[in-house]
Amino acid sequence: MTDNVKAARNKKISHAIMMVILIIAFIAFVFPFILVVINVFKTKGDINSAPLALVGSHGFTLENFPNAIKKMNFWSCFKNSLIITVSATVLTMLFSSMAAFVIVRNKWKACTLLFSGMIASMVIPFQVLMIPLVSLYGATIPILNSRITLIFMHVGFSLSMATFMFHGAIVTNIPLELEEAALIDGCTRWKTFWSVVFPLLKPTIATVAVIDAMAFWNDYLLPSLVLRKKEMYTLPIAMQVFYGTYTTDIGLILAALLLAMLPILILYVFLQRYIIEGVTSGAVKG
Repeated sequence: MTDNVKAARNKKISHAIMMVILIIAFIAFVFPFILVVINVFKTKGDINSAPLALVGSHGFTLENFPNAIKKMNFWSCFKNSLIITVSATVLTMLFSSMAAFVIVRNKWKACTLLFSGMIASMVIPFQVLMIPLVSLYGATIPILNSRITLIFMHVGFSLSMATFMFHGAIVTNIPLELEEAALIDGCTRWKTFWSVVFPLLKPTIATVAVIDAMAFWNDYLLPSLVLRKKEMYTLPIAMQVFYGTYTTDIGLILAALLLAMLPILILYVFLQRYIIEGVTSGAVKG
């Protein structure tokens, strides 16, 4: 057997092993979601007795969805989550892209210090800040129980990572010559950013949108600290109603989880082709 034949055979074996590993990993990641989809159409008794069965002994049922919607006041909580998520995501993208542009195109010492401070802040756990945060804004400055407060807190905590991603994208993908040509044509720095730079950041914008929207939509800890009134609850907080002291209706929980995750899944489907390009756009300098 020649060396070329051996090399080709070893390559095929390695490829087959890699495919098997990837398939196993895929099944492991998708299996919990499959369980949710299977069991959401069963009664509570069928879920507890046969969670792996495709159809329960009582048959296929849709009762979990209207019951969950009614019990958790779904549409009110959905509106709150949507307002908070969309507002915080849009503000984060705008502020971070503008901040990254200023930092990249100006060699001021203040810009270097600001960017270094942002990078350093990314390693600080939120749990370290949450008690002083609530003490300050709840006692000293009583501005809790407000969607606006929560929106700006989300923006503040997500700004560093988003600025870091936009910084890499501008350095790597936006040639300075394009901006110089726009300035020669009579554009101001402000118009140059919005007309030339910002449209070229589309992959990074999509990536930041998905990452931040997912984080804001699924966040439980910060909204639970800020929002106390039931009419302001977001979906993750509202799901507490399904957890009792002595009993839990798992069917209603699964229905609420499925309803809550659908908007993020839809957003990801529409923006998925930009995700990998946006993540890697600042990784290598071309």
